[in-house]
Amino acid sequence: MLSVGKRLFSTSGRILDTLVFVESANSKISPASLSSLNAAFQLGKPVSALVAGPEGESIVSELSQVEGLSKIIVAKGDNYNHYLAEELSPLVKAILSNESNNFTHFVTAASAVGKSLLPRVGALLDVQPISDVIKVESENTFVRPIYAGNALSTVKSSDKFILTSIRASAFPPQQITSSSAPIEEFSESITTNGRTEFVSENLITSERPELGAATKVVAGGRGLKNKETFDKLLEPLATKLNAAVGASRAAVDNGFCDNSLQIGQTGKIIAPELYIAIGISGAIQHLAGMKDSKTIVAINKDPESPIFNIADIGLVADLNDAVPELTEKL
Repeated sequence: MLSVGKRLFSTSGRILDTLVFVESANSKISPASLSSLNAAFQLGKPVSALVAGPEGESIVSELSQVEGLSKIIVAKGDNYNHYLAEELSPLVKAILSNESNNFTHFVTAASAVGKSLLPRVGALLDVQPISDVIKVESENTFVRPIYAGNALSTVKSSDKFILTSIRASAFPPQQITSSSAPIEEFSESITTNGRTEFVSENLITSERPELGAATKVVAGGRGLKNKETFDKLLEPLATKLNAAVGASRAAVDNGFCDNSLQIGQTGKIIAPELYIAIGISGAIQHLAGMKDSKTIVAINKDPESPIFNIADIGLVADLNDAVPELTEKL
């Protein structure tokens, strides 16, 4: 067991709270944030939510209906738009450091925003964050994967503030009911260095389910050879299943699809109900991103491919023949 931090954790007889940063995705609570809320409630403390900027304000009404939430803190201001970590981290520090709040825990999703925000908050507070948590053992003890998911580490923190990011695939989303949490506006003025600004973004839009939250995923790898085959074989199958499309790093690096579809250690970590791997050999980095899927189907002509070691259903066949046949029969 690894002990992290120097300062002792003390309750001092107070009711101690957990603060969760909640992200917006298309004016709705992001699925990863709902999973983070679920993990936060497992700490056994009152849970408050923090939303920021115009994106955060758009989800206040929905967030107020999350079951069990104590309150919602709203930080208005265009400087929090697009969730720039350099703007958010001083805000989080100010809220956590205010003793009247009694916050001891800060939780965020292990999303692109969370991975950028958490270490900055840790630096400002001089504490060691615990990233990519997959299990809450107690209020100060957590389990996280190491070595590309091949081993699990149990980490215990004795810091004054415990900062964690949550792997969304490890926790179900918190339920939204008819509750009504009180809303509190954060009005304190926060000064930042202002050296970072948002320039632009280029988002890939699709009518398919979002990869990180999809219950079914069809993924392609190097075995598809080129972009034309990738689209020709995967798109019809994904349409039949109403599934998201994903890819291995090899497929992305070879230009078969956009890098937003990459699954693996350096891409998205997912755990859908059904994962169909087509032409994917199963490199350790890819397995780290999908091995928690409930049912794994692998189609590959090489019977020695590592993907077959974790597949629930394996088909050794030429994908150019097997995939169209599967699509037709569906």
